[in-house]
Amino acid sequence: MREAFRGDQRVDPDALVARLQAVQRFLGATDGLVPDTQLVPAHTVVERAGTRLALSGHHTVVALAGATGSGKSSLFNALARLDLSPVGVRRPTTGMAHACVWGPLDGASRLLDWLGVLPRHRFVRESALDADDETDLHGLVLLDLPDFDSVQRSHRLEVDRLLGLVDLVVWVVDPQKYADRVIHTSYLREFHRHKDVTVVVLNQADRLPPAELPKVLGDLRRLLDADGLEGVPLLPTVAVDPAGLDGLRAELERAVAERQAALRRLAGDVDIVVDGLAPLVGPEPPRTGPGDASARELTSALAGTAGVPTVAEAVESAYRHRAGGATGWPLVRGWRRLRPDPLRRLHLPGDDPEAPAESLVAATSVPDPTAAQRSALNLAIRAVADRAAADLPAPWPATVTGAARSRLADLPDALDHAVAATDLGMASRPAWWRVVGVVQWLVTLAAVAGLGWLAFGYALRVLGLPALEHPKLGEVPWPTVLLLGGLLAGLLVAALTRPVIRWAARRARRRAEERLLTSVGSVGEKYVLNPVWAVLARYAEAREALREAARR
Repeated sequence: MREAFRGDQRVDPDALVARLQAVQRFLGATDGLVPDTQLVPAHTVVERAGTRLALSGHHTVVALAGATGSGKSSLFNALARLDLSPVGVRRPTTGMAHACVWGPLDGASRLLDWLGVLPRHRFVRESALDADDETDLHGLVLLDLPDFDSVQRSHRLEVDRLLGLVDLVVWVVDPQKYADRVIHTSYLREFHRHKDVTVVVLNQADRLPPAELPKVLGDLRRLLDADGLEGVPLLPTVAVDPAGLDGLRAELERAVAERQAALRRLAGDVDIVVDGLAPLVGPEPPRTGPGDASARELTSALAGTAGVPTVAEAVESAYRHRAGGATGWPLVRGWRRLRPDPLRRLHLPGDDPEAPAESLVAATSVPDPTAAQRSALNLAIRAVADRAAADLPAPWPATVTGAARSRLADLPDALDHAVAATDLGMASRPAWWRVVGVVQWLVTLAAVAGLGWLAFGYALRVLGLPALEHPKLGEVPWPTVLLLGGLLAGLLVAALTRPVIRWAARRARRRAEERLLTSVGSVGEKYVLNPVWAVLARYAEAREALREAARR
């Protein structure tokens, strides 16, 4: 924990404003990602500091705080040299703060409005109207707070509220109750980060024998050191003796002259806030994120959910189906066309490569993912979040996981659309299909010609007409050569192209798989990885902002 005591070190207003702006950037970066309960103190300090800096910079607000019977109201009146605040020893006394302003009240009115001091409880100590010279206190706004040990809860709440707003606190204790546990545990110890704007006075010192005063002051100093308030001024005061206020008055004059109390108080508030926010960011930037391995695992799981294996198999089957229709024997092609195209059964793109994505069907007929595939996807998303948040402190891992799953409900439609919009490479027909198709037509025509030639000769014989003399190839008539040669050539071409078709179909499947993986990978990047990276970017922004806010 950093030490807050600045002693004589001056606080640069511009540096303080820069720190507050850094805290504001931290709040902007963590908005909606970190529980609001952990950010309330930071919001409070930013708002309070902005308001205090916008109000009078020429006034120093000092509060007298103490328990019932400590004599703080008498001390208040003695410092003001007027009877302004009611004095009492019975509880409860007034629950409202009284204020005395050294100098014109007009300049401090807005400040007192912000502090919530009622107009009837505001008093002015104009040095120009007094015989005594009060110029050194010009700009002081002195508050007499209600008793912090009041039996009225509203009084205690008012004290706590004002203690969070004033620039400097003078804690008033008396010889009888200076060691009271309540003031030390509930208040003084809580102010150890503001000890540069804290003064402790042992009031009613005249009630102690002269020999006892140093012992009591020494014991009180020991208690203050135990509270973490080493070095804070500890002064004896006597409200009924003007000389008994010289030490306290000197401290007030110094605070007014320096005009640093408000800045030091706010700087201490920022220190407290920064230390409170420090556990939300690590000392070092995260070393990991959704790396390539996570992206590949996610893409693989998305591919299973999107039915990429089914579509790839359909591409292979469709290639064989279409290649068979283009290179097979023309006389049986019609029969092949009666069989449904495997891709069209899935409502996937057909033969038009120029069809825009908007013209494709909105949903495919790819089978729904199985329970195992959905489970694999959930595990992959969780793995992405776990690896990305491996080095992050709480609550960021849960935030990263939430971001990774934030668009889980949109994934099915996005994947289906991605599959439907992917060019599977099946729109164009290879040139060798046309060549083989032409060859098949030629041998088919040869077989038909041979068959027709033989049929014509047979018809002549049936009609008793002179028989045709068929030319021969060796001992075989040409019509028979054409018929049998055409049939055998067609079967041979089909047999030779079948393994080529199988090889090309597998190649088409691999090509389609690569394109489908690219498509589903882009879906994973948009719907899973990008939200995770967005959270990590805001974490880095918050960490950098807090690092700047910690500079003093």
